[in-house]
Amino acid sequence: MADLFDKIATDETIKRAKEATEVGVYPYFRALSDSEGVTATFEGREVVMLGSNNYLGLTTDPRVRRAAIEAIERYGTSVTGSRFLNGTLELHLELERRLAKFMGKEAACVFSTGYQTNVGTISALVSKDDFVIVDKDDHASIVDGCIMSQGQMKRFRHNDVSSLENVLSKLPADAGKLVIVDGVYSMGGDIAPLPEIVAICKQYGARIMVDDAHGIGVTGGGRGTAVHFGLNDQVDLTMGTFSKSFASIGGVIAGDADVIYYIQHKARALIFSAALPAPQAAAVLAALDIMENEPQHVQNLWNNAEYMRRGFCELGYNTGKSNTPIIPVILGSDFIVALAWNALVQEGVYTNPVVPPATPPNGGLLRTSYTATHRQEHLDRALEAFKIVGERLDLIPTKPELPVAK
Repeated sequence: MADLFDKIATDETIKRAKEATEVGVYPYFRALSDSEGVTATFEGREVVMLGSNNYLGLTTDPRVRRAAIEAIERYGTSVTGSRFLNGTLELHLELERRLAKFMGKEAACVFSTGYQTNVGTISALVSKDDFVIVDKDDHASIVDGCIMSQGQMKRFRHNDVSSLENVLSKLPADAGKLVIVDGVYSMGGDIAPLPEIVAICKQYGARIMVDDAHGIGVTGGGRGTAVHFGLNDQVDLTMGTFSKSFASIGGVIAGDADVIYYIQHKARALIFSAALPAPQAAAVLAALDIMENEPQHVQNLWNNAEYMRRGFCELGYNTGKSNTPIIPVILGSDFIVALAWNALVQEGVYTNPVVPPATPPNGGLLRTSYTATHRQEHLDRALEAFKIVGERLDLIPTKPELPVAK
């Protein structure tokens, strides 16, 4: 008789994880003991943090911290109920009004996490006779939302508009169709070609949703990828998360008022989950105030990203097609990624190791990302560490020292 747990002993992922743990290079589920935003304390060592999505550096802003503390003092730590029943506070309604205006939409609905936002929105809108069409590099929460819906999921090659058109052209003209793309892709750091995607969607009568988890606060002056391209009025739904630029946790979907109202009454991830606690909502509102009134943070973020992109290029690293503050350093095998990650930690730099299936085979990478509050000394320290590790592990060409002039 088969035992449900039999698969555990033979699972290849678990085997490789245990092997990496035994030799001291397993990089996952290891705790930070302190974090100051641009630096952190990792296993007793101060490291420059290049693994955070804290794009505007607001998690440590005193105004954001104070807003969360004051909300705890007034509302407590939990609302103890779902938005559908006793879990909606006036604070949530204010946040939804403010976010809808900021994102240039009629209405918005706030969920407790970004994952729930995608799962709830997609499974609410897509029915059994509908089609949902997704980029192959879309976030896992989008794929899970498609699976949980009763519709048929189709996929197209990453950022390949001709592949998208090929998929759409084969679908019934009278079927409901929703195309979903990331605005900024979380691993490659590249931006979706929205102008071409929007044109194809219009041609085939498909609605379009943009997951802008890594775009809000970053692209379009902070207002997102659709604004970046001047297409905000042509994108039907925009999703955002609070765990990046907004320095909190949670998610939001924004669009036409009647569509948002429908989602509020159909999204199981909203109806059957506890609402976003007040301190998290208050933190988002405080971050939003800063984003609206202090645009220099977005500019600082981009300045830091371009400085690092140039630095990696000069060192000889492959950063793929990144054109945002997410810059992957593509290394190849998962073993090399683990070795490089560990060596960088020893040199005082923290990155995020990403290996298959989150990347293509032999496409393992170190994901680096930047904040508005990184100073040049942090960036130079990081580049020096990448130089040392790259030469030591033969990842980049070793450049001969120039002779000292006499």
